[in-house]
Amino acid sequence: MRPATALLLASTMLAATPAFAQTAAPAADAAPDEATIVVFGRGETRQVQEIKAQEIVVLTPGTNPLKAIEKLPSVNFQSADPFGNYEWSQRVTIRSFNQNQLGFTFDGIPLGDMSYGNHNGLHITRAISSENIGSVRVSQGAGSLGTQATGNLGGTVETFSADPTGEMGAQGNLTYGSNDTVRAFARLNLGTRDGVRGYVSYGYGSTDKYKGQGKQDQHMGNAKVIVPIGEARIDGWLSYSDRREQDYQDMSMGMINRLGWDWDNTFPDYARAIDYASRLNDVDLVSNSGGSPFPDGRFDYSGASVATGQTYPGNVTSADDAYYDAAGLRKDWLGAIGLNTPLGEKATLNLKGYYHNNSGMGLWATPYVPSPNGVPMSVRTTEYKMDRIGAFGSVDFTIGSQNLNVGAWYENNKFNQARRFYAFSSRTEPGLSFRDYPKNPLLTKWEFDFTTATFQYHVQDKIDLGMVTINLGWKGFSVTNKAEAVVQASFPQGKIKAQDWFQPTAGFVVKVSPDAEVFGGFSQSTRAFASATTTGPFSTNQAGFDAIRNNLKPEESDTYELGLRYNTPVFSGTLGAYLVNFRNRLLAVQVGSAIQGNPSALQNVGGVRAVGVEAAGNLTLGSGFSVYASYSYTDATYRDDVLNGNGDLVAAIKDKTVVDSPKHMARGEFNFDDGQRFFRVGLNYMSRRYYSYTNDASVPGRLIVDASLGYRFTDKVEVQLNATNLFDKRYVGTIGSGGFGNSGDAQTLLVGAPQQFFATLKAGF
Repeated sequence: MRPATALLLASTMLAATPAFAQTAAPAADAAPDEATIVVFGRGETRQVQEIKAQEIVVLTPGTNPLKAIEKLPSVNFQSADPFGNYEWSQRVTIRSFNQNQLGFTFDGIPLGDMSYGNHNGLHITRAISSENIGSVRVSQGAGSLGTQATGNLGGTVETFSADPTGEMGAQGNLTYGSNDTVRAFARLNLGTRDGVRGYVSYGYGSTDKYKGQGKQDQHMGNAKVIVPIGEARIDGWLSYSDRREQDYQDMSMGMINRLGWDWDNTFPDYARAIDYASRLNDVDLVSNSGGSPFPDGRFDYSGASVATGQTYPGNVTSADDAYYDAAGLRKDWLGAIGLNTPLGEKATLNLKGYYHNNSGMGLWATPYVPSPNGVPMSVRTTEYKMDRIGAFGSVDFTIGSQNLNVGAWYENNKFNQARRFYAFSSRTEPGLSFRDYPKNPLLTKWEFDFTTATFQYHVQDKIDLGMVTINLGWKGFSVTNKAEAVVQASFPQGKIKAQDWFQPTAGFVVKVSPDAEVFGGFSQSTRAFASATTTGPFSTNQAGFDAIRNNLKPEESDTYELGLRYNTPVFSGTLGAYLVNFRNRLLAVQVGSAIQGNPSALQNVGGVRAVGVEAAGNLTLGSGFSVYASYSYTDATYRDDVLNGNGDLVAAIKDKTVVDSPKHMARGEFNFDDGQRFFRVGLNYMSRRYYSYTNDASVPGRLIVDASLGYRFTDKVEVQLNATNLFDKRYVGTIGSGGFGNSGDAQTLLVGAPQQFFATLKAGF
């Protein structure tokens, strides 16, 4: 056992000894929702859980709130970094549905699918600092009808900001840890409890990559204000984010076995990257003496005959084994203003408008496109610009035993996406940094303007019959996607629409005792198409798009749920089962390596059936001790083989397990908090995951242990220690970074972060 690990475990045990005990109120006296780690959706007709702010703040400051929800049943969260913030690696699936098939919101504001290069939103870590989060709510089914999302086939994740306290004061956090991780956060609280109140905050985080060389950092500013006007309330939000992260090398299992877990991009070894690219491009040493490539086809860069193929040094077998560098750069502004006001005695109006501006790019040093000055590689970018403006609102009516909610959402999204190439300065000096936005492209391969117009409405009726509560309702939407070429290549122009005006839901809750209830229901959901060249119907060529635009069906899911909830001050938990029928699955298969950017093929390829069991519970042991555990079993299989347009077999995947869908996930936490001292030990198990549709490529299961330990000197000053991957497990963190293929090993894996430690000082004034 490593000394740092032993020290943390010893400290954890010391914190629980009676010598340091502090009298605390009995946990049994607390309300269940306040004393538990996870709040289970009491009274909900579907599976719902909520993570409160106090569960997020014990994680390493700056941690992605999605990492906090990985403890919930059927939630598969994965990332290659300890904070869950590295966007290229971040993935979340629920009940076998991938991130593109889930709905994400922040204070009701739609975040799109939160995928890398998001075409219709932004990642939650660029919308709010973790210290300002009030709660995160997860619905493993289709989610609430009123959620602003047109892709929530498999669930919704709703994040809510904390309200200002109305007390003058300030808070500051300072974190330092492994790989020169530094994070500073400061928040100023203003106003009065019953009057105008608000806060402004600034956060900065920076960490070196844990393998290879490079840095990932972010500047984040948040501001929130609440203005009471009589019985009405106006609230406003503003955030700014500047995130820059150098990437890790995408791996395959073959590369891991051949090159090792610590293999990465060559940066800052520019000469080695030039060597690999030169060999790929057959740049002859003799003919290249003038500094320009003149491939003669007889000899490779090293002077060896190419009759038997190109050769590379060491265990490297291709230029794809190690690129020079890669990065993601993102700048975002997000603003919103909302109104909540009563309409008489029995109705309430909620309105909110928002605006989001994004600019950014993903950069990749590609050996497949040389610079015109003789450098055998260039910088390939995918560039993004987004302007979204939208509004949503609802009215709640109470009529006797019925609560009626009617609402609508509209958004206009203008999204520009381009593929450009930039030249390196010379064969000896790169002349640019992957942490800065490059200028003066040598080539714009393609550029498109996308316009997405979204209208959604919902109607929901909640009927309270005392022992029984019934939910009935539906939602509908129309989403029109339009692509116009600025610089056209092989990608298509045109318009496509997804429309489904009736997506019904029905559910019930039966209170079988004051502590127990049975719930169940049915929901139907449809997913709109994406507006981007890198995903969805516009990712093919013009001929392909023209062939599918009138026949392509949007994906749909039917979800059936049945479960039991139990809530007491000592124990709260849930046990449920579900069946999901997923229809019209869209499949786009990457052709060639991801860096080459070749058009993919898109078509409806059949359905998926998922059945599963979910269980979770909190147990309060007294004296500040508690235990949380969750388990989920998922059996998700493809119902059809993949056929091409002529009916020929492309991939025999019928009855195969859905990619990135582990059958078993189990989470456990042991917690202690006596008001002064606190600690937590968490276990996270995930079984085998497949990354080919035919299930011939997979990564094994893994068990990861995290821990935290803290001491509160006063109610305003505390120290906190966090350890991630406490026992330094070697494992694959993320699968599918480069997409999924039909069969075989692929360069689509990212190694999980090793053992890391962090210390934080928190102070309030």
